[in-house]
Amino acid sequence: MATVLYITANPNDHEKSYSLAVGKEFIQVYRSANPYDEIIHLDLYKMDIPQLDADVFSGWGKLGAGTVFEQLTNAEKAKVSRLSELVDQFAAADKYVFVTPIWNFSYPPVMKAYIDSVCVAGKTFRYLPDIGPVGLLGDKKAVHIQASGSVLSSGSPYANSEMGHRHLGAIMKFLGILSFEGIFVEGIAATPDQAPAIKENAVLRAHEVAQSF
Repeated sequence: MATVLYITANPNDHEKSYSLAVGKEFIQVYRSANPYDEIIHLDLYKMDIPQLDADVFSGWGKLGAGTVFEQLTNAEKAKVSRLSELVDQFAAADKYVFVTPIWNFSYPPVMKAYIDSVCVAGKTFRYLPDIGPVGLLGDKKAVHIQASGSVLSSGSPYANSEMGHRHLGAIMKFLGILSFEGIFVEGIAATPDQAPAIKENAVLRAHEVAQSF
Protein backbone atom coordinates (compact mmCIF):
# COMPACT_ATOMS: atom_id res chain seq x y z
CA MET A 1 0.00 0.00 0.00
CA ALA A 2 1.37 3.41 -1.00
CA THR A 3 0.81 6.75 0.70
CA VAL A 4 -0.07 9.64 -1.60
CA LEU A 5 0.07 13.29 -0.59
CA TYR A 6 -2.49 15.29 -2.57
CA ILE A 7 -1.13 18.81 -2.12
CA THR A 8 -3.33 21.70 -3.25
CA ALA A 9 -2.55 25.41 -3.17
CA ASN A 10 -5.67 27.27 -4.23
CA PRO A 11 -8.03 29.38 -2.11
CA ASN A 12 -10.98 28.47 -4.37
CA ASP A 13 -12.89 25.19 -4.60
CA HIS A 14 -12.96 22.82 -7.57
CA GLU A 15 -16.09 24.49 -8.95
CA LYS A 16 -14.15 27.72 -9.52
CA SER A 17 -10.65 26.34 -10.11
CA TYR A 18 -9.52 24.56 -13.26
CA SER A 19 -6.49 23.06 -11.53
CA LEU A 20 -8.57 21.68 -8.65
CA ALA A 21 -11.22 20.36 -11.03
CA VAL A 22 -8.59 18.41 -12.97
CA GLY A 23 -6.94 17.35 -9.71
CA LYS A 24 -10.24 15.94 -8.47
CA GLU A 25 -10.56 13.89 -11.66
CA PHE A 26 -7.00 12.63 -11.23
CA ILE A 27 -7.60 11.48 -7.67
CA GLN A 28 -10.88 9.76 -8.53
CA VAL A 29 -9.24 7.69 -11.25
CA TYR A 30 -6.18 7.00 -9.12
CA ARG A 31 -8.34 5.83 -6.22
CA SER A 32 -10.25 3.48 -8.49
CA ALA A 33 -7.02 2.02 -9.84
CA ASN A 34 -5.38 1.82 -6.39
CA PRO A 35 -8.18 1.23 -3.85
CA TYR A 36 -5.84 0.23 -1.03
CA ASP A 37 -3.54 3.24 -1.20
CA GLU A 38 -3.84 5.98 1.41
CA ILE A 39 -4.52 9.45 -0.02
CA ILE A 40 -3.89 12.38 2.31
CA HIS A 41 -5.19 15.76 1.18
CA LEU A 42 -3.04 18.69 2.25
CA ASP A 43 -4.98 21.90 1.58
CA LEU A 44 -2.13 24.33 2.11
CA TYR A 45 -4.45 27.29 2.59
CA LYS A 46 -5.97 25.57 5.62
CA MET A 47 -2.73 24.42 7.21
CA ASP A 48 -0.23 25.84 9.65
CA ILE A 49 2.97 26.21 7.59
CA PRO A 50 5.55 28.34 9.41
CA GLN A 51 7.65 30.59 7.23
CA LEU A 52 11.39 30.36 7.59
CA ASP A 53 11.80 33.37 9.85
CA ALA A 54 14.07 34.56 12.65
CA ASP A 55 12.47 32.19 15.19
CA VAL A 56 13.04 29.17 12.94
CA PHE A 57 16.65 29.96 12.16
CA SER A 58 17.34 30.81 15.79
CA GLY A 59 15.75 27.56 16.96
CA TRP A 60 17.62 25.47 14.42
CA GLY A 61 20.86 27.22 15.33
CA LYS A 62 20.42 26.55 19.03
CA LEU A 63 19.58 22.88 18.45
CA GLY A 64 22.59 22.51 16.18
CA ALA A 65 24.79 23.98 18.92
CA GLY A 66 23.55 21.44 21.45
CA THR A 67 20.74 23.30 23.18
CA VAL A 68 17.96 20.95 24.28
CA PHE A 69 14.55 21.51 22.72
CA GLU A 70 12.93 22.45 26.03
CA GLN A 71 15.22 25.47 26.33
CA LEU A 72 13.99 27.08 23.12
CA THR A 73 11.54 29.96 23.29
CA ASN A 74 7.86 29.11 22.90
CA ALA A 75 7.83 30.58 19.39
CA GLU A 76 10.93 28.62 18.40
CA LYS A 77 9.53 25.37 19.78
CA ALA A 78 6.17 25.79 18.04
CA LYS A 79 7.63 26.60 14.64
CA VAL A 80 10.52 24.14 14.69
CA SER A 81 8.32 21.24 15.81
CA ARG A 82 5.66 22.02 13.19
CA LEU A 83 8.27 22.15 10.42
CA SER A 84 9.61 18.82 11.63
CA GLU A 85 6.12 17.30 11.38
CA LEU A 86 5.72 18.53 7.82
CA VAL A 87 9.03 17.22 6.53
CA ASP A 88 8.60 13.88 8.28
CA GLN A 89 5.20 13.44 6.66
CA PHE A 90 6.61 14.37 3.26
CA ALA A 91 9.59 12.05 3.53
CA ALA A 92 7.40 9.13 4.62
CA ALA A 93 5.05 9.41 1.63
CA ASP A 94 5.54 7.47 -1.60
CA LYS A 95 3.88 9.71 -4.17
CA TYR A 96 3.01 13.39 -4.50
CA VAL A 97 0.29 15.15 -6.49
CA PHE A 98 0.78 18.92 -6.56
CA VAL A 99 -2.12 21.09 -7.77
CA THR A 100 -1.57 24.81 -8.31
CA PRO A 101 -2.62 27.77 -10.40
CA ILE A 102 -0.13 30.14 -11.99
CA TRP A 103 -0.04 33.54 -10.35
CA ASN A 104 2.32 36.06 -11.91
CA PHE A 105 4.36 33.33 -13.62
CA SER A 106 4.67 31.21 -10.45
CA TYR A 107 2.49 29.43 -7.91
CA PRO A 108 0.87 30.89 -4.78
CA PRO A 109 3.31 31.79 -1.97
CA VAL A 110 1.84 29.16 0.33
CA MET A 111 3.31 26.50 -1.98
CA LYS A 112 6.77 28.04 -1.67
CA ALA A 113 6.38 28.05 2.11
CA TYR A 114 5.50 24.36 1.98
CA ILE A 115 8.46 23.56 -0.27
CA ASP A 116 10.74 25.38 2.16
CA SER A 117 9.34 23.23 4.96
CA VAL A 118 10.21 19.93 3.24
CA CYS A 119 13.67 20.79 1.90
CA VAL A 120 15.61 19.86 5.02
CA ALA A 121 19.19 18.60 5.08
CA GLY A 122 19.43 15.13 6.60
CA LYS A 123 15.78 14.33 5.92
CA THR A 124 15.07 14.89 2.24
CA PHE A 125 18.60 15.64 1.02
CA ARG A 126 22.12 15.62 2.37
CA TYR A 127 25.47 17.19 1.56
CA LEU A 128 28.37 14.94 0.56
CA PRO A 129 32.01 16.12 0.52
CA ASP A 130 33.26 16.93 -2.97
CA ILE A 131 29.81 16.17 -4.40
CA GLY A 132 27.38 18.62 -2.85
CA PRO A 133 23.67 18.07 -2.20
CA VAL A 134 22.22 14.62 -2.91
CA GLY A 135 18.48 13.90 -2.83
CA LEU A 136 17.25 11.17 -0.50
CA LEU A 137 13.83 10.51 -2.09
CA GLY A 138 14.88 8.68 -5.24
CA ASP A 139 12.23 5.97 -4.94
CA LYS A 140 9.32 8.46 -5.02
CA LYS A 141 7.29 9.90 -7.88
CA ALA A 142 5.40 13.15 -8.39
CA VAL A 143 2.96 14.81 -10.76
CA HIS A 144 2.08 18.50 -11.02
CA ILE A 145 -1.30 19.76 -12.25
CA GLN A 146 -1.00 23.43 -13.19
CA ALA A 147 -3.59 25.85 -14.58
CA SER A 148 -2.76 29.16 -16.23
CA GLY A 149 -4.65 31.80 -18.15
CA SER A 150 -1.92 31.92 -20.80
CA VAL A 151 -0.04 29.12 -22.51
CA LEU A 152 3.27 28.83 -20.67
CA SER A 153 4.50 25.29 -21.33
CA SER A 154 7.35 24.26 -23.62
CA GLY A 155 7.14 25.89 -27.03
CA SER A 156 5.27 28.95 -25.83
CA PRO A 157 6.94 32.37 -26.27
CA TYR A 158 6.41 32.79 -22.50
CA ALA A 159 7.95 29.44 -21.56
CA ASN A 160 11.12 31.01 -20.17
CA SER A 161 9.02 33.17 -17.83
CA GLU A 162 7.15 30.22 -16.33
CA MET A 163 8.46 29.68 -12.78
CA GLY A 164 5.88 27.33 -11.30
CA HIS A 165 6.31 23.93 -12.91
CA ARG A 166 9.96 24.57 -13.73
CA HIS A 167 10.78 25.48 -10.14
CA LEU A 168 8.88 22.52 -8.74
CA GLY A 169 10.70 20.25 -11.19
CA ALA A 170 14.03 21.62 -10.00
CA ILE A 171 13.03 20.97 -6.38
CA MET A 172 11.95 17.40 -7.15
CA LYS A 173 15.28 16.73 -8.86
CA PHE A 174 17.08 18.30 -5.89
CA LEU A 175 15.30 15.86 -3.58
CA GLY A 176 16.08 12.91 -5.86
CA ILE A 177 12.58 12.53 -7.33
CA LEU A 178 13.25 12.01 -11.03
CA SER A 179 9.81 10.61 -11.89
CA PHE A 180 8.06 13.95 -12.31
CA GLU A 181 5.34 14.79 -14.80
CA GLY A 182 3.23 17.83 -15.63
CA ILE A 183 -0.43 18.13 -16.60
CA PHE A 184 -1.26 21.60 -17.89
CA VAL A 185 -4.61 23.38 -18.10
CA GLU A 186 -3.49 26.47 -19.94
CA GLY A 187 -4.80 29.20 -22.20
CA ILE A 188 -8.11 29.63 -20.38
CA ALA A 189 -7.98 33.43 -20.32
CA ALA A 190 -6.21 33.80 -23.65
CA THR A 191 -8.86 31.77 -25.48
CA PRO A 192 -11.96 31.70 -23.24
CA ASP A 193 -14.12 30.26 -26.03
CA GLN A 194 -11.92 27.16 -25.93
CA ALA A 195 -11.96 26.81 -22.14
CA PRO A 196 -14.27 23.76 -22.04
CA ALA A 197 -12.13 21.92 -24.58
CA ILE A 198 -8.92 22.89 -22.78
CA LYS A 199 -10.30 21.54 -19.52
CA GLU A 200 -11.56 18.34 -21.13
CA ASN A 201 -8.18 17.65 -22.75
CA ALA A 202 -6.48 18.16 -19.39
CA VAL A 203 -8.97 15.82 -17.70
CA LEU A 204 -8.28 13.13 -20.29
CA ARG A 205 -4.57 13.53 -19.72
CA ALA A 206 -5.10 13.37 -15.95
CA HIS A 207 -7.03 10.12 -16.32
CA GLU A 208 -4.25 8.66 -18.44
CA VAL A 209 -1.47 9.60 -16.02
CA ALA A 210 -3.47 8.53 -12.96
CA GLN A 211 -3.92 5.01 -14.30
CA SER A 212 -0.18 4.33 -14.23
CA PHE A 213 0.93 6.72 -11.46
